[in-house]
Amino acid sequence: MKNILIFIITVLVVAGLAFVMMRAQSASLSKQPFIDKEKPANLEQDMPATKQVDTIVLGEGCFWGAEKRLEALPGVIDAEVGYADGRGHEPTYAEITKAKHKFNPDNYAEVVKVTFNPQQISLETIIKDYFESHDPTQLNRQGNDVGTQYRSTILTNSPEQEKIANRLKDEFQVLMSKAGYGKIVTVIKPLDKFHPAEDYHQDYLRKNPNGYCPDFSTGVTFDSKPESEKIDNSALLTGKQIVIVDSQDYCPYCEKFKKDVANDYQGTIPMTFRYASQLDGLEIKTPTWATPTILFLENGKEVLGYQGYLSAKEFYKALGYFKLGDSEAFNVAFQKGTDGRFCKEYEIFKNTPDGVFVDKLSGQPLFDTRDRFNSGTGWLSFTKPVDGSVTYHEDNSFGMQRTEIRSASTGIHLGHVFNDGPNGKPRYCINATVLEFVPRANL
Repeated sequence: MKNILIFIITVLVVAGLAFVMMRAQSASLSKQPFIDKEKPANLEQDMPATKQVDTIVLGEGCFWGAEKRLEALPGVIDAEVGYADGRGHEPTYAEITKAKHKFNPDNYAEVVKVTFNPQQISLETIIKDYFESHDPTQLNRQGNDVGTQYRSTILTNSPEQEKIANRLKDEFQVLMSKAGYGKIVTVIKPLDKFHPAEDYHQDYLRKNPNGYCPDFSTGVTFDSKPESEKIDNSALLTGKQIVIVDSQDYCPYCEKFKKDVANDYQGTIPMTFRYASQLDGLEIKTPTWATPTILFLENGKEVLGYQGYLSAKEFYKALGYFKLGDSEAFNVAFQKGTDGRFCKEYEIFKNTPDGVFVDKLSGQPLFDTRDRFNSGTGWLSFTKPVDGSVTYHEDNSFGMQRTEIRSASTGIHLGHVFNDGPNGKPRYCINATVLEFVPRANL
């Protein structure tokens, strides 16, 4: 009886462990990244990236209008209304608007939590807009909205933010004094905790376009000075372009992308680096708060975009989709297809003058015309590749034993190598559609 009981307990324990493992595996599968079907298949989307995101909490009276205005600033990712800097009672709208809290210094303030991309908009720009958009000399009120919940306040998340806010407050005080206004009463202090407001307050003016949206700006503004010199993007408005959104600060994934991909790239589609604040005139759909962000543009409009680091293989798969589209060359490069015999590209390349054939995507040299010969097969043939330019892979497809040749720089399929070349040399049988020709004088 004792042995039977032990056996039953053992079975239950094993079954329980199996169930836990199955649930864990299911949870893991449910977290797999979503793949955009319009982008190249098998291209991983969940790439490492350096998130260029910061937040600041601002109080300037009724939070409805402030939320709508701040959210519209280019580079602001989100604006969320809520309550902060209070104590002694619940942070709810019903509580802060009670008469007993109207002049309570411990009342919560109506605030907006601004999430922004500092590569695209600076904290300085946001705080300047904040001061210009209300009257910071009014104490515990804005217009007819009277009470401590309407106080002017900046709640920071770092000493650096506090330093910038105080500097701009001092600068604006000079301007306000010249315009005849009194002392700025804006309180600048570290954020304790942000409490999101009720759902009906979020995006209130978007839900209620005729709602209350007061404007208490004084008309006093900071002198408009550009944060950085304007970048001429006119060259990016024509043809196919690759734009890499880089970081103004140290970004380990940006450096890795440069090392693994960009530094060796020699393709015919220009690759340009920009900061997120330097994309003026371009039609970009992909958010640029993560770096690097890789954008493929045509005539200034985004065709493909990827947030985060892409390995060389992943980058060239995306570039292949962008440059080659639904073509024979894409089929050869990524589906191990084969050119038709005596195809158009073969006829062009079979008699080209002295030069080098390069990878159609990376621009890296693959084969030299000095090693080319006419095999009569209808495919380009060479006795050897450029040193280190190809990799070799076993290929047993179609019931044959062959050695496949791929580009070392991009991994694309090039063809096969056989042992029946001239004078006992190998014959590299290569698809012309995945090559481009560069005269030796241009190397």
